[in-house]
Amino acid sequence: MKKNNFKYFLPVVLFSAVLFFACKKTYLDVPLAGALSPELLANKLGVNGVLIGAYALLDGEGSQAGTGNGPWATSSSNWVYGSVAGGDAHKGSDAGDQNLITPIEQWNTLPSNGYIDQLWMQRYDGAQRANDAIRLMRKATDMTPADTLEVAAEARFLRAHYHFELSKAFGKVPWVSEGQTYSLGNFLTPNIDVLPNIEADLAFAYANLPEKQTQGGRANKWAAAAYLGKVYMFEKKFNEAKALLTNVIDNGKTANGKKYALNPHYADNFNPALKNSAESVFAVQMSVNDGTGGGNANQGDALNFPYGGGAQTSCCGFFQPSYSLANSFKVDANGLPFLDGSYNNTDLKNDQGIATNEAFTPDATTPLDPRIDWTIGRRGIPFLDWGIMPGQNWIRDQQNAGPYEGMKHMFYKSQIGTFTDASAWSNGFTANNYGLIRFADVLLLAAEAEAEVGSIAKAVEYVNMIRKRAQDPTGFVQGSPAKYQIGLYTAFADQAAARTAIRFERKLELGMEGHRFFDLTRWGIGATELNAYAAHELASKYKTMVGVSYKTGKSEYLPIPQNQIDLSQVGGKSVLTQNPGYN
Repeated sequence: MKKNNFKYFLPVVLFSAVLFFACKKTYLDVPLAGALSPELLANKLGVNGVLIGAYALLDGEGSQAGTGNGPWATSSSNWVYGSVAGGDAHKGSDAGDQNLITPIEQWNTLPSNGYIDQLWMQRYDGAQRANDAIRLMRKATDMTPADTLEVAAEARFLRAHYHFELSKAFGKVPWVSEGQTYSLGNFLTPNIDVLPNIEADLAFAYANLPEKQTQGGRANKWAAAAYLGKVYMFEKKFNEAKALLTNVIDNGKTANGKKYALNPHYADNFNPALKNSAESVFAVQMSVNDGTGGGNANQGDALNFPYGGGAQTSCCGFFQPSYSLANSFKVDANGLPFLDGSYNNTDLKNDQGIATNEAFTPDATTPLDPRIDWTIGRRGIPFLDWGIMPGQNWIRDQQNAGPYEGMKHMFYKSQIGTFTDASAWSNGFTANNYGLIRFADVLLLAAEAEAEVGSIAKAVEYVNMIRKRAQDPTGFVQGSPAKYQIGLYTAFADQAAARTAIRFERKLELGMEGHRFFDLTRWGIGATELNAYAAHELASKYKTMVGVSYKTGKSEYLPIPQNQIDLSQVGGKSVLTQNPGYN
């Protein structure tokens, strides 16, 4: 959690972090000299401070596991592992900068890659903090049964989240509960399918968390329900998901007590001035100008802004939307997407290779879903309140990364110093929350569940709720020369057609939000989709895709970090086993 939500707990968080989360590999086995003793924290205030420490790692920053590759390696938005690897975006920047991302983008990273080792450790550090809260809670003498139940439910929600992040990225991973003594890189349990354990934790949280919280960034009953529904979808428990997600849609409320609803305009979800809205089911809380030098800001996305030429931050030109994602927003005469893949037959007009001082006129005739220009910065189109996007002048290396800029993590020019940290080295340290789950995601998961159990009409209804919001012309980019058009579905012909439409709608609605690769994996269509993507991007002159191939049975998951396998040895034999294809 962030300082602006829990100011009076910060000292406790700092002390508890020193005690519990030192970077020594035996930090639970050897007492730390001069550290605050567990006995002093074994009370209601201390337990809550440790729990806040578990929330604090949601943003991917501050882990004592190490940040050697920067917070972008562990960003809560999963922009590297979910969006770049999923075809939403190119790595961006120039070819040599942060080159450990490139093999991840190519679905062929080595087990020695420092990015994945840092990701592994950071997520387990979060699980460790959640377990610490549970362990410490049991020693406290001033906590009522209601107090301990609340702490246990929040901690188990967080433990489930961190393990789910690991499961999405690595597949089978160790499950670490509060009953185990372990340290980072020293696992005494093998890597297993942890989804049943995650499910159990979230079911406990759903049963025991309150509907309303005193701080809006805490997990509540309905956030746990939505998260559990998402896990059911990964487990292909469609009937269970349908029932639970229907309840969330009908009755769910935010931790602040607002009934879940779509925001009036699509862009509202990405405006830091409007965060924690009715569409925010559970979000990572970010804050700035709070005396931490940007320590509570969204540092994980700090590289992903226009570069040079008077652009917003001058750093660092990463995370540039792909040609394929831009093409996906083309629509037919009825305002519906091209679900047969023909959207990629030709690229949407762009300024690749055209200098800023050369003439360029954006396409004003191709019908486009209006969400494109709240997702992708295109030359000749207004870019928030920064004026017209000038093209190559904002791109660090257009030849390497393409002509587009990402927008969803972007701040407005009028928000500099208010929603950006004035003390940090870059305006890219923002207060823009990251929505782990928003209500649109819930609606699309519910549509998917309905389709899988045969309720096609209900699936159409949920998808059209998303599309109808995008139809409102007051939510279009004002002053844009683009031809915006979006229609509603009248029906899905059958279950297969429903699947195709819903999956494409997730691509459009949630593009650049870190979901795509994990969706493709759970649907089992990564090879089909991503090999076609690689071929198209290469044809569009994105040379990073030369010789690239997604391999079924391997590329679905990252390798288990070799460093962790080496450190897990017991009696000369590693407890952890490597994922298929990486030995």
